[in-house]
Amino acid sequence: MSLRQLQITTALLGAVPVLTGLISMMGLSDPLYATLALPRDATLDSNMRFLGGVWLGLGLCVWWLVPRIASQTALFRAVWLMIFLGGVGRLVSLLAVGLPLWPFVGFTVLEIVGAPLFVWWQRKLRNDALR
Repeated sequence: MSLRQLQITTALLGAVPVLTGLISMMGLSDPLYATLALPRDATLDSNMRFLGGVWLGLGLCVWWLVPRIASQTALFRAVWLMIFLGGVGRLVSLLAVGLPLWPFVGFTVLEIVGAPLFVWWQRKLRNDALR
């Protein structure tokens, strides 16, 4: 589990919020939601586009972090904390409303299980480098 492996994995995972953030900025016209026949509501569309922009920004932040993973511990942890909290929100929705589309179940697992693993991985590499 080298620094290079962490950087590559982080860069690949960073593509998810970048790509889905761009798509989410389509609001109710997002192909995923368009098939659900949601009502044309300006508030819902605005909120979806806003959250898509935030998600895109998080993905760009992840990409910015890639070459700086070893030195930007606080930001790396903050990014993964945000992702973890998003997963908690998805888990609450899953329990309160029911199962979402299958990709979102996978995202939930990555967010809740993966976030702590990535923080641990970066911490281990940083501790090993300090020895």
